[in-house]
Amino acid sequence: MQPLPTLAYARPALAAFAAMGILWGTFAAVLPDLKAMLGVDEAELGLLIFFTPLAAITAMLLAPAFGAATGRAALPLAIALMALAFALPGQASALWLFPLAMACAGAGTGLTDVLMNARVAAMETQRGLHLMNLAHAVYSFGYAGGALLTGAMRGAGWGPGWVMGSLAGLGVLCALAAIERDGRIEGLRKPRDGTALPLGLVPVIGGGIVMIAFMTENAAENWSALHIEQTLGGTPEEGAFGPAALALTMGFARLAGQWLAGRVDAFVILRLGAVIAAIGALIASQAGGPGMAYGGFIVMGIGASVLAPTAFSLVGQMSDPQVRARAVARATLLGYLGYFLGPPLLGLIAGAFGLRMAFVFAATMVGAIFLLAPLLARQRT
Repeated sequence: MQPLPTLAYARPALAAFAAMGILWGTFAAVLPDLKAMLGVDEAELGLLIFFTPLAAITAMLLAPAFGAATGRAALPLAIALMALAFALPGQASALWLFPLAMACAGAGTGLTDVLMNARVAAMETQRGLHLMNLAHAVYSFGYAGGALLTGAMRGAGWGPGWVMGSLAGLGVLCALAAIERDGRIEGLRKPRDGTALPLGLVPVIGGGIVMIAFMTENAAENWSALHIEQTLGGTPEEGAFGPAALALTMGFARLAGQWLAGRVDAFVILRLGAVIAAIGALIASQAGGPGMAYGGFIVMGIGASVLAPTAFSLVGQMSDPQVRARAVARATLLGYLGYFLGPPLLGLIAGAFGLRMAFVFAATMVGAIFLLAPLLARQRT
């Protein structure tokens, strides 16, 4: 299929990935202002956002029922709820309100995550296409766009309430773009007549790889602005460019991964990506100024970019067609434990040992992929 028809066909799912990228890119770049607004340190901020994964996991467990109840409107509704939720943290000046606002954002994200990945897996199967890298590239470009817009708004003196509210409006527009005539996601719920096939170890191992990838990726995205501004003395604009540089690199690298899919063995891609991501994280941890940190984030982005999409595709390809949607949903649930647990975990490490050590820890996490990739490969035999 040619590029333009492919983009048109995948539009609803791509809109979801774009919305999520914009909203989380905004959050990462405005994090220094949120921290100042709340008057907390890194460790305390990490604890305040710890409610986000709890709400997200709950929403992920409810996502199949939500998808079945709302039918073809499931994905647009989930995106709209997520976008509206992201307007709340910037308004939560009272300390006790902030965890509740982040819980709403986590719930909206968790709901959208399951549905959009299941939708992409179904689209790949229906047309025999490789779309995961493309979809995750759109997320990365959306993340970079959200971070850059936030940096410009912060530089112009906008407060976190105005910044997050404005970018939430873009998320609502993405929800409108996700509306489609036949967008029902089949197979998310387990049959109740006893005919359900077991999921096996594929979504567990694949989800573990996604978990490590997202833990490294999202932790770096969320704490890179603080690393540049507080550790390295950068300006707000320079701080915002940290997550933007990482996300832009991952976007372009994922487009390259889209071309590599089917041409290079997926397990080779996983191992190379892990090595490159670890090297980049170590460079960022030892940076003496914003320029070197950007270089580390770029290298880290190149490596980390292919890990999650490759693992998601493997889960879809290696699962029985009857359980594919449930397998992808299970891998998504496991994977996004890392997506949400990464930032607060690195926040606790940064509070105890400094942000440099937090990035060293991120480098060590991706090494576990060398243990999980062979286990996943054995499931093909």
